[in-house]
Amino acid sequence: MIQRRILLGVLALTAGVLAGCDSEPDTSGPLPDGAALLRDAAEATRGMSSAHFKLQVNGKIPGVTVQNAEGDLNREGGAKGKAKVDFGGSLIEAEFVLVDKKLYLKGPTGDFQELPASMGASIYDPSVILNPDQGIAKVLASITSPKTEAREKVMGIDTYRVSGKVTKDVVSPLVPGITTDVDIKFWLREDGKHQPVRAWFQLPPERDGAGASMVEMELSDVDKPVTVTPPA
Repeated sequence: MIQRRILLGVLALTAGVLAGCDSEPDTSGPLPDGAALLRDAAEATRGMSSAHFKLQVNGKIPGVTVQNAEGDLNREGGAKGKAKVDFGGSLIEAEFVLVDKKLYLKGPTGDFQELPASMGASIYDPSVILNPDQGIAKVLASITSPKTEAREKVMGIDTYRVSGKVTKDVVSPLVPGITTDVDIKFWLREDGKHQPVRAWFQLPPERDGAGASMVEMELSDVDKPVTVTPPA
């Protein structure tokens, strides 16, 4: 559905991938326990009130038409930003504003248009990203077989890269269209409460010979005030 696909769960982006790491991974030990890092990160994420997000979809995910999206969101369900979306085979760039459970879209031309009220039941609430029961915090707390793989600098931030697996039931509220368990990596800040900086999900190929699909997300400007109002 249009709202859900545009805002996706979430969560910039050049040449089909998020910006690369700032330095080569450092795998030398000792590295901290992955499970402990994830517990701290989940707790830190539960307390987030707002964030800037960047999202990139690489490959095909059934029912997902968004290619990339970037914007600001808050825990109250408000969001605003830009997205590149496939509508009927045509790739368009659109601005979006979601406020008070109403979605406004603005294409390459014209003004913002409110979607029909009849579509209200299908509105995707972007606060799922920060929802402690469905979003990033839930995913962090549900990762199995966690392993701290390396230290890396991401967006100028020193991070630990932690890998693991997560079930489809946990990740599908965050990334609609995921129907299988997935491999996952998180880049968590070395300092403080180990807030997540980047997430990477890999889906298995739909069929033999097909490439894997990936979803990448970045979070920044955590708790920076985000106010969303209906477009004039």
